[in-house]
Amino acid sequence: MNLKSIKILLLVFLTACSFHAALAQSWEIGAFGGAAGYMGDLNPVKPYSVNNMAYGIIAKRNFDGYWSLKLSILHGKISAADSVSDNEQQRRRNLSFFSPLTEAGLQIEFNFFNYIPSLSRKRYSPYLFAGAGIVLFNPKAKYMGETYELNTLRTENQAPASPYRKYALSVPYGAGFKYNILRNWTLSAELGYRTTSTDYLDDVSGRYYDLSRLDPSNPRDGLRIALSDRSPEKGFPANDPRTQRGDFRPRDTYFFTGFTLTYTFLGSKCPPVQ
Repeated sequence: MNLKSIKILLLVFLTACSFHAALAQSWEIGAFGGAAGYMGDLNPVKPYSVNNMAYGIIAKRNFDGYWSLKLSILHGKISAADSVSDNEQQRRRNLSFFSPLTEAGLQIEFNFFNYIPSLSRKRYSPYLFAGAGIVLFNPKAKYMGETYELNTLRTENQAPASPYRKYALSVPYGAGFKYNILRNWTLSAELGYRTTSTDYLDDVSGRYYDLSRLDPSNPRDGLRIALSDRSPEKGFPANDPRTQRGDFRPRDTYFFTGFTLTYTFLGSKCPPVQ
């Protein structure tokens, strides 16, 4: 066997080994920890406003060093209150809410660099992601020391049989940065926004209801009156029926930001790939 043949065989071996290494990094699992935030009728202008802690788990199928398919289940809590707003009209409106969020999502992830933990020359890579999911939510508010679920109260006079669904489709999109901290372990930092198919993450969307149609002596109606229009709590008169209550934007948004620690299952020991 001459030198040329040896070089050809070596090239074939390295190519096959690199290809196999890409296929071998089939699965990646990990945990997410960070925070959740929200943008909507009670927070229309601060896309960076973080509310509460969030956590979750992920499983990822890596097709090669660039493309992955990620399944995630994340949980957090969002909240907002007009009382702390910089806007005078919002402080006068005086609405507030909080809601748990549980999201199941499927995302496509793209690495800018060919990234395979412990095998690729690059130990880091920025990345982008986008996908689809479903989110469960349940807006609530505190009143007179008690907590009430808002969707059943029909604060904007939604249909009695189905005020609004407590789930919605979500479209996640965002960016992050990953680093190979040790062998098969990767630490990622990311920020991802979710545009939803609902405007009721916060129980606020359209106009005030005509509260004169309700009977204040009825406990249920009394609660609807109190939580539909909370301006009187601040000493202001009740708002005119059918005037603007929300910001009229058709969809609410939430986000998750934080760190993910993952372990990649590798099935071969090959020379580093480019």
